[in-house]
Amino acid sequence: MPKVQLTVPEHLEMQIAQLVEEGEFVNREEAIEELLSTGLRAYKTSGPMEDDEPGFEEDGMMGHDDEYVF
Repeated sequence: MPKVQLTVPEHLEMQIAQLVEEGEFVNREEAIEELLSTGLRAYKTSGPMEDDEPGFEEDGMMGHDDEYVF
């Protein structure tokens, strides 16, 4: 498997360490691999929407402008 070196902000490192401490993952390597894979799958499935299709993104999920839409 190829090796990758990356630098992340300290708050992300702390969150990863906490997940490992809580037993969500066996170690940092497993946590980073799984979280990266999950993020890539989510990114691939959330492609751009057609402009002519109505959707929640116009006014937020509940109609509030300050809500994030995923």
